[in-house]
Amino acid sequence: MNVLRNAKKYAWFITPYLIITEEMNSAFAMAAKSGVDVRIITPGIPDKKMIYSVTRSYYAGLARNGVRIFEYTPGFCHAKQSVSDDEVATCGTINLDFRSLYLHFENGAFMYDYQAVRDMKCMFDETFTKCREVTEKYRTGRSRLLRLKQLILRLFAPLM
Repeated sequence: MNVLRNAKKYAWFITPYLIITEEMNSAFAMAAKSGVDVRIITPGIPDKKMIYSVTRSYYAGLARNGVRIFEYTPGFCHAKQSVSDDEVATCGTINLDFRSLYLHFENGAFMYDYQAVRDMKCMFDETFTKCREVTEKYRTGRSRLLRLKQLILRLFAPLM
């Protein structure tokens, strides 16, 4: 959340699982609404279908608030990284989900003003070319049945 709060130009994330708290959702929304280019890459092909559905349940709210959502198309992408403003980057085992952030002892490296940050931005630029942007699809809404299914799955999200 500090990466989002301190971003001035952009904050990009890649995560295999996106099961965020309301606080994280607000941080993404506030950054995007303040003019920061906020993007999230998730897998386009799931390894766990239920978690994939829960991940997608967050897209609509994020997209309505200005966050751009991308799905990696070649296969399942298990990277957990972020880069912001050519100054800050993170890389490690931390998914953007409740369990990784609050329950597990995950590890990550925080990089500031180092060549690896600029290298990571280049990696993100290359990865975006292998993704399809799904922002508009989710900004316009979902069927009632899909919303109901996703709401039910979200009840169990902290356990996933």
